[in-house]
Amino acid sequence: MDSISKNFEQKEEEEQSLQKTHQSFEEFLSTLPRQCGWTPLVDCYLYQGCWHNPFFLRGVIAAQQHFEAQPTDIFLCSAPKSGTTWLKALAFAIVTRKKYSDLSSHPLLSTMPHQCIPSLEGDVASKEHDDQIAELPFLATHIPYHSLPKSIISCGCKIVYIFRDPKDAFVSMWHFVSRITPKDATYISLEEALELFCEGVSLYGPYWDHISADFIGHPFSVEEENEGVLQKIADLCSFEYLSDLDVNKNGKNGPNPAVAIENSAFFRKGKIGDWQSHLTPEMAERLDQVTREKFGGTGLPSYVSDASTYGAVCLSGLLTVRLALFSFFLVVGLIWIVE
Repeated sequence: MDSISKNFEQKEEEEQSLQKTHQSFEEFLSTLPRQCGWTPLVDCYLYQGCWHNPFFLRGVIAAQQHFEAQPTDIFLCSAPKSGTTWLKALAFAIVTRKKYSDLSSHPLLSTMPHQCIPSLEGDVASKEHDDQIAELPFLATHIPYHSLPKSIISCGCKIVYIFRDPKDAFVSMWHFVSRITPKDATYISLEEALELFCEGVSLYGPYWDHISADFIGHPFSVEEENEGVLQKIADLCSFEYLSDLDVNKNGKNGPNPAVAIENSAFFRKGKIGDWQSHLTPEMAERLDQVTREKFGGTGLPSYVSDASTYGAVCLSGLLTVRLALFSFFLVVGLIWIVE
């Protein structure tokens, strides 16, 4: 009877603690600048210079306060709709290639990439993901560099950063938001979304303030190259192959059922220059102008509205391994060197 009473009291204390935490967060949220976002259902809040969905902002703050990175951790960082799903699949396949040398039973055939590598701000509090991280020290995040937990910057862990032509990222984000917005809700128009995007109002935006990175540290051996391991991973992680898997066509993914997203929403076209099917020359020039202003003097590419000039650029490390096989991305930036 005593143990039952103690368990009840402990559960009651935990619920009270959660209620206080929720109340404290809501009070803090009310102090932040607020802006109508890309969906009428959720506003964005400005925190440390970037716009956040309140659900993930709670995770960002929790990570800043409690997460302790280890030197062996590998963080996959990106702005939303810049190739995160593809990068997760590629990184997971590369680092686990010896464990899963038989591709016919590879986890990616039955598990969505987002479930192979958890999100720092979305999943990190889950015990299930703690166990996974202990086995495979990967975490993905959209948190901008300046807002990352201090331990990530100071512990010497690896950071991989991927980014994309802002025009393609913008169009991809607009389609993504449209697909996850309830059918009976009002969709934001492409023109309205463009104005918000150029003003910096997008998830984890401004997009241009988000960009930079370092690398993984799992180079391929000559033997692996000769045995065709690179080509096998390229085939396994190709957009066409991943998007056609049943696991990525069906089901939902998310740390909470309330914010779970259809798996298919993470896969659309994966094409360089698809923005040309959506943006007028004036809209494209508007985005290019902002990009030139933001990237001027940084050494980062200032994109121009000519799809024929697009290609993949890689500075060093693992992705030098046949990045040309993956036509999805314009640039993989390897600029942050975390030592």
